[in-house]
Amino acid sequence: MRRFSHSLLHRWHRLLLRAHQGWDLTPELRHAALNTKLMGAVISRQMYAAGLAGPGLPAPEGPVHVGLSGGVCRQDAIESPWLRHWCARLGMVPLYHRKIWEECFVAQALWEAGMLAPGRRGLGFAVGREYLPAFAAAQGMEVLATDLRPEDARARHWHESGQHAEGADHLFLPHLIERDAFAARVAFRAVDMARIPPDLAKGGFDCLWSVCAFEHLGSLEAGLDFVLRAMACLRPGGVAVHTTEFNTSPEGPTPSRGPTVLYQRRHIEALGARLAAAGHTLLPVDFAGGSGVLDRFVDLPPYAAPDGHLAVEDAPHLRLSYRGHVATSLGLIIRAGT
Repeated sequence: MRRFSHSLLHRWHRLLLRAHQGWDLTPELRHAALNTKLMGAVISRQMYAAGLAGPGLPAPEGPVHVGLSGGVCRQDAIESPWLRHWCARLGMVPLYHRKIWEECFVAQALWEAGMLAPGRRGLGFAVGREYLPAFAAAQGMEVLATDLRPEDARARHWHESGQHAEGADHLFLPHLIERDAFAARVAFRAVDMARIPPDLAKGGFDCLWSVCAFEHLGSLEAGLDFVLRAMACLRPGGVAVHTTEFNTSPEGPTPSRGPTVLYQRRHIEALGARLAAAGHTLLPVDFAGGSGVLDRFVDLPPYAAPDGHLAVEDAPHLRLSYRGHVATSLGLIIRAGT
């Protein structure tokens, strides 16, 4: 199972490497960054050896109801039974990495909402090469997966990093679902998140999701606008689940325009008010950063070697440095008004 999670992480790390290629680090700073990553990897491996996370751990046979709400990625989630269950089901390993947490967060939120079941209809935005479309279909859900058109200039970086889907074939995963069932339940459509087609915004879906996507729409406001507009795709009482990049500092400046923006607590609280005004409910968001040692470890570039493999195997990646800010992943769960 470890090969599946590492394949996923390699693609994300190649993207992060591109984002930091403009950093002109001196050899001394590069050595310091690698030393930091090596020390973090030692801590991770000790925790794996202690059975807190990592490969070879037993996982609950069935899902574990935890009353999930919004919040940031934390060490205790990686070590939790509910996340181990979804890792086992998805074919991943519970590593100390926020990208593992993101797909498990979405799976847990959809399951608790009763969406991972036959008869449900789901919409995935900017799915790239996620496991979620195939996995949701394996549970009986009818899935419409979407991503940018391949000829769109904005898709170039995602294509180069192995994270762009050009059709349903890119989403088929034989360890999750048989080919015939996948073909019957998964459809693909080229969609620009910034311009949701009117026919999708007619309330025809039970649920929708996006995994670290709306922070790439060019500005803070563009991402928040997408979250609000996407609610029109849901039937009354439906659920939207999103993860996004989050600046752990609640005050001060944050990247607000460009290929990647970082949201702060004030932006999420403002989004909650906008959703409420439109009749929707953002579930409570826990912004607490966690008390684990790896909740305070900040990963530094280089995130990947030139060939795309991890620069340091098992280096924890719950927090990272992005343009001088400490960032992590944030999960949001929204209930559509009835």
